[in-house]
Amino acid sequence: MNRRHCAAAAITLVCALALLTAPVQAMAAPVPVPGPAATSSASPKKTLEEVREEIDTLYRKAGAATDAYNLAEEQSEKQSAEIVRLTKSIADGQARIAELKNRAGAQAREQYRNGGLPPGAQLMLSGDPDLFMDGINQARQGQQATKGMLTELEQAQEDLETYTKDAGLNLEKIEAGRAKQAKAKKSIDGQIAAAEKLESQLAKEERARLLQLEKDAASTAQAAWLSSGALKDIDREASAAGKQAVAFATAQIGKPYVWGAEGPGSYDCSGLTSQAWAAAKRPIPRTSQEQWRLLPRVAIEDMRPGDLIIYHSDASHVGMYVGDGSIVHAPRPGRDVTLTGAGTMQILGVVRPDK
Repeated sequence: MNRRHCAAAAITLVCALALLTAPVQAMAAPVPVPGPAATSSASPKKTLEEVREEIDTLYRKAGAATDAYNLAEEQSEKQSAEIVRLTKSIADGQARIAELKNRAGAQAREQYRNGGLPPGAQLMLSGDPDLFMDGINQARQGQQATKGMLTELEQAQEDLETYTKDAGLNLEKIEAGRAKQAKAKKSIDGQIAAAEKLESQLAKEERARLLQLEKDAASTAQAAWLSSGALKDIDREASAAGKQAVAFATAQIGKPYVWGAEGPGSYDCSGLTSQAWAAAKRPIPRTSQEQWRLLPRVAIEDMRPGDLIIYHSDASHVGMYVGDGSIVHAPRPGRDVTLTGAGTMQILGVVRPDK
């Protein structure tokens, strides 16, 4: 970018900022037509257990898409904040350049008033040896000051170009993030709609049996986990911060799951855990996948209350261990924040926010 275009580019960026730093609203997506997996539930060939597994799979996919949505939203917020900082730097840079140009103009006007002669020539014509020697030192100082000013002006212009370029890149990232959010939202809406349609096609008695099947499957998985000896050596106490996080998380029991929610009235799984640790003055990543990627990992046998258990191979779910083999978590749409067995889902691993 040529320097003479910096000011125009900066003004364009400042104007765009008002639109692009506004809260991101993902575009509404039409409810998709359910695929074969969704429409086949009415067939008598499918058992209720198969329907349960299908619904569970759909909600798990929605959970993974929710993580993608939340991560894109978090990144957009960071990039918007960076644009605000860069915009201020651009404005400061423009003001500095204007100041330096005014100083340069003042020097040029002073030389014009002296007949257009450089300081050295003026001294040679003065005829006064003392004035000549004094003037030599002043001239050298003036030359150094002028050189310094020109160097500073050049650096200020380079900085302005850099700020403008960086701001432009961040604008592009925000737009890309918005596209990712819209795609994730469409996926979430589709998976949830398909799962809800499956459930709606069941008779009242079947829905009651379906709920019981969910409870039975959870109990079976928990019993298998306990019988494996997983809790044999788990007797550690929570840290002071861990106790605060557990107290916050358990206080949310009974509040509904809403994807993308971070409280106070509703939560998704990682919204609950991230807010619980924020309440303990230990900020952690927003999504379960980032919590798994970035937080220190501990062995299951070293687990203590407040630690986070990450579930499924894609790290798409998270719950907080509260002791006695239990977690508090926000399960899925249609369910509330609740206590359940830590072994009711496939455990990927454990992370500790305050290690």
